[in-house]
Amino acid sequence: MRRRQFILSVGGAVVWPLVVRAQQSGRMPLIGVLMNRDENDPDGQARLAAFLKGLQGFGLDVGRNVRVETRWGADDIELERKYAAEVVALAPDVILASGGPSVAALQHISRTLPIVFAAVVDPVGAGFVDSLAQPGGNVTGFLTYEYSLGGKWLELLKQIAPGTTRVALLRDPAVPSGSILFGAIQNAAQSVGVEARPITMRDADEIERAVAAFARSGNGGLIVSPSGAASVHRHLIIALAARHKLPTVYPYRYMASAGGLMSYAPDLSDGFQRAADYVNRILKGEKPSDLPVQVPTKYELVINLRTARALGLEVSQGLLARADEVIE
Repeated sequence: MRRRQFILSVGGAVVWPLVVRAQQSGRMPLIGVLMNRDENDPDGQARLAAFLKGLQGFGLDVGRNVRVETRWGADDIELERKYAAEVVALAPDVILASGGPSVAALQHISRTLPIVFAAVVDPVGAGFVDSLAQPGGNVTGFLTYEYSLGGKWLELLKQIAPGTTRVALLRDPAVPSGSILFGAIQNAAQSVGVEARPITMRDADEIERAVAAFARSGNGGLIVSPSGAASVHRHLIIALAARHKLPTVYPYRYMASAGGLMSYAPDLSDGFQRAADYVNRILKGEKPSDLPVQVPTKYELVINLRTARALGLEVSQGLLARADEVIE
């Protein structure tokens, strides 16, 4: 208990040398993990497995020379807070946090324990870091996507549905990067003669009303921005896109697998595997404030042909050839 209280109360300049001393004393380092998914979620398990594989690449084998304690928040804010407290109470040497709510819950408890995040949309806007190049505190990690990706999503939407003349971006108003993303879409829309507008997704009723209203004018398409709200309401959004015959581009692979038309997204498991590098470096004594936030390096295009046929779309062979996965 004394050690935990000490770590939670002192400044970051004291905490990180403790990690080095712990390794020198022979104590097995402890990595805390707070995942924002349900424990039975296949994507969550794949991301955790990628992280553990990354650790092995640095000679860190669970049970042999490192311990890992994992908690699953199940996309539930209250569970995130509960398990964040549990993870911090374990006094880990470093924490891997999956998703923005996990980071927020952890930072609410401790501003000293080193945190490496993965799959976070906007760490600057959320106040987790001062800037991408100089995080400035106890947090660093790996972005979900680059803000310029909006133009690419619009380009793909026009390729799979050339008749689209209106596009709506579904965005969570609580995520500041949504405005930046919409700006990128607006710039691209002007060059291809498409009208762009935002749709907020605070709750299910608002999403249903706004999408129905947008669909009435015809020749519309949707782009879903990455956020916690998009994950929570993914089944509703996919169902509305099918009901109103709206071609839609999604920000996560699992949305295309669940029936969405198309996704173009980073390989999130790759981000978790890369996070192992930062965890290893922090265990060796480096500070999160000195490790810049990194952007994705691998993107995947997934096309759901079943959904395309249901929408009456004929997908070109050129687009199919570029896809990393085609769902028949």
